[in-house]
Amino acid sequence: MIIAEREADLEKEVCREIIRLLLEGRRIEEAKRLVCSRYGLKFVPSNVKIMSYASSSEKEKLVHVLRKKSSRSLSGILVVAVMTPPLPCPGECIYCPGGVSSPKSYTGHEPATLRATENYYDPFLQVKSRLEQFKRMGHKVEGGKVKLVIMGGTFLASSEAFQDFFVKRCLDAITGVTSSSLDEAKELAEKSKIRNVGITIETRPDYCKEHHVDRMLQLGATKVELGVQTVYDEIYSLIRRGHSVDDVVEAFRVAKDAGLKVTAHIMPNLPGSTPERDIEIFRTIFYDPRFKPDSLKIYPCLVLEGTKLYDMYKRGEYEPYPLENVVEVIAQAKKMIPYWVRIQRIQRDIPARLIVAGVKKSNLRELVLKKLESEGSNCRCIRCREIGRYMRKGGTPPSPDEIKLHVEKYNASEGEDYFISYETEDRRALVGFIRMRAPSEKAHRPEVSEKCSVIIRELRVYGPLVPVGEHLEDAWQHKGYGERLLADAERIAREECDAKKILVLSGLGVKEYYYKYGYEKDGVYVSKGL
Repeated sequence: MIIAEREADLEKEVCREIIRLLLEGRRIEEAKRLVCSRYGLKFVPSNVKIMSYASSSEKEKLVHVLRKKSSRSLSGILVVAVMTPPLPCPGECIYCPGGVSSPKSYTGHEPATLRATENYYDPFLQVKSRLEQFKRMGHKVEGGKVKLVIMGGTFLASSEAFQDFFVKRCLDAITGVTSSSLDEAKELAEKSKIRNVGITIETRPDYCKEHHVDRMLQLGATKVELGVQTVYDEIYSLIRRGHSVDDVVEAFRVAKDAGLKVTAHIMPNLPGSTPERDIEIFRTIFYDPRFKPDSLKIYPCLVLEGTKLYDMYKRGEYEPYPLENVVEVIAQAKKMIPYWVRIQRIQRDIPARLIVAGVKKSNLRELVLKKLESEGSNCRCIRCREIGRYMRKGGTPPSPDEIKLHVEKYNASEGEDYFISYETEDRRALVGFIRMRAPSEKAHRPEVSEKCSVIIRELRVYGPLVPVGEHLEDAWQHKGYGERLLADAERIAREECDAKKILVLSGLGVKEYYYKYGYEKDGVYVSKGL
């Protein structure tokens, strides 16, 4: 007991000394090093721990210094990943771990999975604990914008009752109210202090048919993440994926026509592929009108113990190509990427000790960016151009006069898509954008197909998160860019698409924003006559 008290006193003394140095203007790394060296400590207190010993006034002065992983809110939104418990999955992919003690396709050691197991896979507890963690890290949660990402196996293969329960409890954690039904939870989410600005669901392309998309919309989803992996049927056969390229093409069209944003998971280094072939996969995904996703997650294939791929590797039937080739493949992808695509993630959160073969470096994105820099190139993806990240990397803050309207039109999935954005003229800094689609003739939703309609699939304004209702001078959110983008989209819809109606697939907590501009509820959407 006495030892514990002494340790607590020492911890407080160390943290208070670090706070004193920070208030004097010392950098965080320098302050920690000086104090820990002075006390002969073998441990270094975390930023969260230091923050816990600061007074309210000190926190206000130091939050920008101590905020852990400020990149979490640089895009203007806090992302909360929620993991489903281990559930049966229709897939038999040879590279896939998990499925018994952890969700299918996860090892059980990823940060999101560890948080899930700590909270017994309870969706309410997972969301609540993550939001509390964000608060401790110094992020503004009250009045903030939260996106839910439902991960783990194939969620849409579970029962509808389970799906309803899972999403309802996630929303209950955001609103702080225990609702009686999913419908009530969604209604409460429209007006809660913490706004749900979107729900993402991971699924397989063969679980993204019309009835699956209808189900996602009923759950409040605004985005679907599809496990595409490749664009070759022979590789699908080799890896026992269980669906075809045609399923992928259909999934893209059905999802986009319904207004969902589409993220494609791409897996270089699969059996049957080569670096040259993988580069061609990215070229196909970006420029073949059958595909053209809005964003990508790039997960190079890994050999993990307990998988069928591991058995192939042990028998000498599979050998992943080396790290330098993986870096080259992704660098080539970044060179050719269109301005309207965002690379959300490169590499999975799997500890290196679990990887038998494949990329073990945890900084793959940095290695790719260094290669591009050494070649005098840069990435054009949305993430690399977001205004918050651009300024964090040392970019000169542009003046409002330097922000220009850009409009790109492209054919995709049998329809026409528009990427309407406000960026600097050289397109190095992106403030905000709208994705608008004139859907294909096969669009199945009655709200979309009943008259000549267009649908806004996404409206984003970037920069550090600004809570709802607040206005910060040096921020980019809440400065009228959303209103300007909406007006531009409506004008283009009238003049170029001859549309009579414009719909928006909006996050639950964003619907009120559109009501201000004359939009009304229209099934799962909000819409307005033109």
